[in-house]
Amino acid sequence: MTTSSAALDDDGARDAADGTPEPADGNREPIDPAAATPAGRDRTMRGAALLATLIALPITLLVALLAFSKLTPDTPAAAPTASATAARAQSTAPVEMAAPALAARPATVCRALLSQLPASIRDLAQRPVTAGPEQNAAYGDPALTVACGGTEPAFPSTDEVWTVNRVCWHLAEQPDAAVLTTVDRETMITVRVPSSYEQPLQWLPAISSTIVASVPSGGAIPSGCQR
Repeated sequence: MTTSSAALDDDGARDAADGTPEPADGNREPIDPAAATPAGRDRTMRGAALLATLIALPITLLVALLAFSKLTPDTPAAAPTASATAARAQSTAPVEMAAPALAARPATVCRALLSQLPASIRDLAQRPVTAGPEQNAAYGDPALTVACGGTEPAFPSTDEVWTVNRVCWHLAEQPDAAVLTTVDRETMITVRVPSSYEQPLQWLPAISSTIVASVPSGGAIPSGCQR
């Protein structure tokens, strides 16, 4: 009996040491660490984790945006619009041009041509002329001119000729202009393109289309223009 009493006293001592009641069968349940963690400390840890997430998220988004901006190619410059192209400054003063007398037939053909010429050629607006509006036209500043009638120039047969919209042209370079003359029409048409306008043949399509509609073909067509 003395031994049993001592064992009970030892168990009581252990109960008092850790403050946990000893089960009747002497077997303790393991303590859950999560349950043993104070509630205040748990809330502090969760608040710190939330704060770290809130700080990290904007930084991650900023880094992603910077990386995307470096990988994205530059936006190409927009092509000039028609209104911007038409803004070329130019004089509206009459352009001085000669008006030699024409025979009846060429005069009729020239009037038909001049009545159908466009109001502008690319970005060059039509301007008045000092003489012969029934056979002359001018565009832009410096002036690109169109003259109908006259004597066809002589040129070597080896010279190159150019076909633009079904009209055959001979090109002669001068110090201040390129002079283009039709060589396949009943009545000659001469276009003078100032040297400041690059690639003179590119100014001919609208004029050539009007010539095809109003000036009959004729004359000795050079072999380079025969179709």
